[in-house]
Amino acid sequence: MTVWIDTHCHLDAPEFGTDAAEVRARASTVGVAQCVIPAVEVANFDTVRTLAHRFGDAYALGIHPLYVARAQEADLATLDVALERHRDDPRLVAVGEIGLDYFVPELKLSPLKERQEHFYREQLKLARRHGLPVILHVRRSADALLRALRELAPLQGWRGIAHAFNGSQQQAQAFIDLGFKLGFGGAVTYERALQLRRLVGRAAAGGAGAGDRRARHPAALALRDRRTACRRAGTPAQRTRRVAEDRRGGGGLEGDFRGRAGACIRAQCGGGVAGGDGRDFLSFFVLSRRGMVSFSY
Repeated sequence: MTVWIDTHCHLDAPEFGTDAAEVRARASTVGVAQCVIPAVEVANFDTVRTLAHRFGDAYALGIHPLYVARAQEADLATLDVALERHRDDPRLVAVGEIGLDYFVPELKLSPLKERQEHFYREQLKLARRHGLPVILHVRRSADALLRALRELAPLQGWRGIAHAFNGSQQQAQAFIDLGFKLGFGGAVTYERALQLRRLVGRAAAGGAGAGDRRARHPAALALRDRRTACRRAGTPAQRTRRVAEDRRGGGGLEGDFRGRAGACIRAQCGGGVAGGDGRDFLSFFVLSRRGMVSFSY
């Protein structure tokens, strides 16, 4: 069985209620060996750490841009202290989830726009100081994120994940050049996300050239198997529509398999969809304490 690591799983989200253990156990049965559980605010630092130790997973500590409105300046000092206190904890693997969100209207306006940018930059400095990778929240904010990453880059370079990436090929390459891996969330399954699926296809093929060389790449084979699994699901009419869409888009991830945004276990095993209900979806990359390892689905 192929083993996966889900690099972004808000297993502490209230949507799970008392089901977290059951969800995690189900993920294990389909090959998800580990999940990275990112914090979103100081109030859940202890929760994500406890869950990670309970389930044998990993965790990240940070302040999410959607939570900066209620965050205090002192929270940055609290994060610094927590990173230092747990520096020898092998389950602490990153600073995150941090970043910028220019999708929510009020976050694009003063004073919240400047506030989230301040928290983002200060947390980058903490990640640099503690020598940790970062898990980035990227929502209509790729250029601004990249600008700060370039300005604050550590001597050894960045490591981390641009989570739920939904930008251009040029932006994708810019993150990769800075040492990041691209994470793809539920948006890749939307029926109209043809450009994003093409980008996923190129990323899965490892940047190989066109033709047989790309087709023989292991990730490309997994992508083709994924297309086959999707095509076989549903009614004849649904299968026909998906095949037609696949040929137009070239990405191979079908719109019917929607991930549950934010709080979900994403996993695939052997070309099939884990769980089969659309909530358990995909895992793309492995995050380790000392570096990032690309793990195409």
